[in-house]
Amino acid sequence: MDTQKISKKIQNRFQRLLEANPKIHNACLLVESQPHGLHLGLASGQSQTQAGEILPAHPQQSVFMASVGKLCTAVLIGLLVEAGKLRFEDALAQYLDEELLKNLHVYKGVDYTRQIRLSHLLNHTSGLHDYFEDKPQRGEPMLNIILNQPQRRWTPREVVIWSKENLKAHFPPGQKLHYSDTGYHLLGLVVEAVSGLSFAEALHQYLFQPLGMKHAFLLGHSRPQEENPFGIAGLYFGDKNVIEYASLSMDYAGGGVTAPLQEWLIFLRALAHGHILQPATLQRMREDAARFSIGIDYGYGVMNITTVPLIMPRRFNCWGNAGSTGAFLFYHPVLDACLIGSLNQFGYAPKAIRFMLQMVDILWKEIKPLS
Repeated sequence: MDTQKISKKIQNRFQRLLEANPKIHNACLLVESQPHGLHLGLASGQSQTQAGEILPAHPQQSVFMASVGKLCTAVLIGLLVEAGKLRFEDALAQYLDEELLKNLHVYKGVDYTRQIRLSHLLNHTSGLHDYFEDKPQRGEPMLNIILNQPQRRWTPREVVIWSKENLKAHFPPGQKLHYSDTGYHLLGLVVEAVSGLSFAEALHQYLFQPLGMKHAFLLGHSRPQEENPFGIAGLYFGDKNVIEYASLSMDYAGGGVTAPLQEWLIFLRALAHGHILQPATLQRMREDAARFSIGIDYGYGVMNITTVPLIMPRRFNCWGNAGSTGAFLFYHPVLDACLIGSLNQFGYAPKAIRFMLQMVDILWKEIKPLS
């Protein structure tokens, strides 16, 4: 196999993506297939800090990966399940206080709060509102608040309370999928109630420290074991770099995990090869899934790229997660390949997933699939 040829094709596709999308201020990519000796890290562009410093993009920069972090949240829940401290089928109400539970899920005058299972929250079938995407009947949506009040720090409880006071539930639990960041905040609070740790402490204790992810942290809630000398990649909303906004603390268990791509690779490989969760647990997390969109099913913090005749051939089958900022983290079992990156621009998730699939296509055509 000609790894130089593959690397050149990936580099060219990466460059064409950036040239075609001038709003991408900085981007990064890591493609790795250990059995084939492929390990390619790329970064392009720059970002400007609030102090006016120009920070060139670097493959080893820490990256805020938005909803990719939901996979970390789901893995923590899986670890607690394996430890016998909870079950996926448990009712949410077993773990949270009455203040948070009161009127949390009211649909057409009926309170369904006590019917919500942890599994519903994990695969977005609870019917709960989504504080990030749903629009309130009155007042500003959360995204506007984040941008207009950059110095405001949010606790997860404040976010949940804001959500239930300003948004409506969509259907009774278990009927279908409605993506809910609010649901993942609740899962973070469950982790805290069961583990006796803050959610950030649980991430460090159960994932970052055992895996040697020394630069990983939860944005707005913790600091890394070691500061990254290459800094943090800029995160853009249009032309505004918001990575230093305190208001991003609202992301919490819905996607605040920040780390260099190389450390995300350590996490993904360990998860895929059974070094974090037992295979049966990961299988349950992948298979108990609901339809997210054409060709994508959503399990417990896991997006599954599935076969759709004439649209999505079998060669694209992989699993992982993606974020609204153009972040993605996917594992391709047949190729034993990891594809990780971010375009660091809000609203660029569809572009990022298409780009990731283009990388899969290059690998599939150039690498003989493992038998």
